[in-house]
Amino acid sequence: MSVNGKITLKDKYSITVVYDNRFFALRKKCCLSELAYITSLSRCKKWNAQGGKSKAYFAKTTDDRFIIKQIKKTEFESFIKFAPDYFKHVYHSLDTGSQTCLAKILGIYQVKQIKHGKEVKIDLMVMENLLFGHNISRIYDLKGAIFSRRVTDSNDHDTVYLDQNYVEDMGFSPIYIGGRTKHLLQRAIWNDTSFLTSVNVMDYSLLVGVDKEKHELVFASLII
Repeated sequence: MSVNGKITLKDKYSITVVYDNRFFALRKKCCLSELAYITSLSRCKKWNAQGGKSKAYFAKTTDDRFIIKQIKKTEFESFIKFAPDYFKHVYHSLDTGSQTCLAKILGIYQVKQIKHGKEVKIDLMVMENLLFGHNISRIYDLKGAIFSRRVTDSNDHDTVYLDQNYVEDMGFSPIYIGGRTKHLLQRAIWNDTSFLTSVNVMDYSLLVGVDKEKHELVFASLII
């Protein structure tokens, strides 16, 4: 694990940056600039990411570019183990144009706070928001299973629908895609699931965002 120093703010918080050099290099390829990245993170708001069963803390930057997710200790330790393979997979996609749906992880941070004499620690992951720039009218989180994969229909714009909702919706409002798009999506899913299998990550889902204004579908998947 590559860790480069800690940043302390008024002795109340301590932030450890994990794989700092590797993530910095990745952000140089993916972000407008490091200053733009920091500026985005300086303005965040809590986000109620509905749909999943996880009670993890989520936040979004106010410019909608990045998502911050609290990760479990086991997820943190798992990422540390396969991080070299992750960077290799991402760079291969960026350099060759290989298809992928994985939302790029752009930073992992351990935040510690001394509260009432006790140390409180949370692990945070920052990733790109692949839905940025889209007006998403409906979003699905698909795992390829039906059992316990339905949420009650809601007027809440942030509701994330599941597999059973998708099957029901396709009965009266089907989504059509062309042959080339289907091929590219299948290739991306194959590339991503092959990579995840190689690092023993099995909890995979595909997010599908429907942008009716642009007549586009946005696909994204998460590692952790």
